[in-house]
Amino acid sequence: MLTLKSMRSLVAASVVSSIFLAQESYAILRFGCSQLVTQRFDPLVTPGQVAPHVHQIIGGNSFNLTMDPSLDLPTLSTCTTCRFKEDLSNYWTAVMYFKHDNGSFVRVPQIANHYIGGPQGGMTIYYIQPPGIGAEGKVTSFPKGFRMIVGDPMLRTRQAHQKLAPHEPLDLTSPEAYALSFRCWETGDFFGPDNSFAPGAGPYDTVGLPPKRCPKGIRANIYFPSCWDGVNLDMPDHHSHVAFQLGKVDPSRSIFFFNGTCPSTHPVRIPMLFYETYWDTEIFKDVWPTDGRQPLVLSMGDPTGFGQHGDYIFGWEGDSLQRAMDNCHDGFGWPEACPELTILSDEEINKCVQQPRVDEVVEGGYIKELPGCNPVQEGPATATMVPGCTAISTTAVVGPTPGVIKHDACDSVDDCIN
Repeated sequence: MLTLKSMRSLVAASVVSSIFLAQESYAILRFGCSQLVTQRFDPLVTPGQVAPHVHQIIGGNSFNLTMDPSLDLPTLSTCTTCRFKEDLSNYWTAVMYFKHDNGSFVRVPQIANHYIGGPQGGMTIYYIQPPGIGAEGKVTSFPKGFRMIVGDPMLRTRQAHQKLAPHEPLDLTSPEAYALSFRCWETGDFFGPDNSFAPGAGPYDTVGLPPKRCPKGIRANIYFPSCWDGVNLDMPDHHSHVAFQLGKVDPSRSIFFFNGTCPSTHPVRIPMLFYETYWDTEIFKDVWPTDGRQPLVLSMGDPTGFGQHGDYIFGWEGDSLQRAMDNCHDGFGWPEACPELTILSDEEINKCVQQPRVDEVVEGGYIKELPGCNPVQEGPATATMVPGCTAISTTAVVGPTPGVIKHDACDSVDDCIN
């Protein structure tokens, strides 16, 4: 296993060293989380109901259909899929599928990102602290019960208006415009040219899904707002209690290294939460369309990628995250550099899993349609829900075993012709 010392040496010698070393005052927590479960649950948008589309979820194993905000997640979870024992939060995003020429779909697997150990699938999570300006520089941990969402699953073209001011056009130089993107890996090398730009910046990143085959896979980049109103733990729309910083982003540095000010309506600076999900699209190179079509689709029937979104429910033990924000100031985000927190092994995080509770196949083989009544809607108009959906809407005590093909899964791709 890489040590903190060897990791620093590698990064210092890498192509990206100029990015990181120029930002010594930035403090980052960066860690991997393995997969907890993949299923149609979204307790923020549809609490108590099976969700319209599939999500991949990581974090504490108390994740459930309702996620009552009055409950303390760390006291309910018995394990976490994340690297730090104290982090019982839950993080989730939509799932990516590959659409075969015959119309069937298969889940695109996730693989571990660079230098995060060996989690099974899952994501890389960042808590980012830019250098502050005066008193505003104090980064305040999310409080118990806090939750938020970024992105809109119904979009099929680039976001055109501000979330907090729907009648105002989105400034494409603002942090909000850099929140969601995809990186097309050409080499997949941490020291390669395609990793010489911060996430969301440079010629390898696009706001929508890359319009070509990416030889070494695709990484989804999801940034959350880093300013809070200081009052509301959540809002009915799950986003108006938070806001992005003000200012213009340097396009060569993205929002990752951005240091603006919080708006007066949202004066409390919180950690900037950032998700990276590494989708292993390379395994489909032999069946990739030869006519230039983009065969990838997100689980809500989105072939554009503009509907990318992320959900978060805070669940750190006690004041552990605040202590980490106050005392762990490593610019590389290496877990060993934060003695305030307890590091879990790959074995410990990988054995923390949940059985799916919705009795349907969402992975493990080709399926004839996306789960939950999600026909592919290319846009550019906003997507619409299918009326009279007859997809499974109840949960079972124990659902399908992950990775096992059953029920509506096809025995082979040739048997999955629509």
